[in-house]
Amino acid sequence: MKGLLFGFFLSLIISGVINAQDHKKEILEFQSELNHEFSNPDESPLKAKDLKNFESLDFFPVNKKYRVEAKFVRTNNAVPFQMPTTTDRKPVYEKYGELHFELEGEIHVLSIYQSHSLREMEEFKNYLFLPFTDLTNGESTYGGGRFIGLEIPKGDTMMLDFNKAYNPYCAYNGKYSCPIPPKENDLPLAIEAGVKKFHD
Repeated sequence: MKGLLFGFFLSLIISGVINAQDHKKEILEFQSELNHEFSNPDESPLKAKDLKNFESLDFFPVNKKYRVEAKFVRTNNAVPFQMPTTTDRKPVYEKYGELHFELEGEIHVLSIYQSHSLREMEEFKNYLFLPFTDLTNGESTYGGGRFIGLEIPKGDTMMLDFNKAYNPYCAYNGKYSCPIPPKENDLPLAIEAGVKKFHD
């Protein structure tokens, strides 16, 4: 009996190690793709002087703590609205739903949105947008908040991974127009995951 229990717990430990390795690999691939985009003159939002010396964005260490399973609650009869941006541009979005999740012992809720213009494009028809702010903004991360890209879930749960949080283009170049995260998406804790601020 003891042998069976030992084998069971050993398998759980091994499974946890493998899952952690898989998660780290996934995030490192995400970071690599982001760096590739930023180093490509045809895609990069960087100013010419920054692109010239660019090697890599600055990331927090990969931390599985910030990968949480969230309950997805669909918003019914959402009213389209114009989301404020850093310029006069006001793109039309609608609230698609909410994500309810636990982090650091507390339950949090974040709203996710769908762009009316992007959903008309085949490659982005399932794309959802999560802009948020947290206590790292203005310190270790960009003051204007960060974004996470998601896809419409097939069920009532969604994996929310803050290790994939990235900066809006405005963090690198003032010529861009970027959505301003709604106040309802202000988290009262420090999310030390994802992309850090570019430079002072």
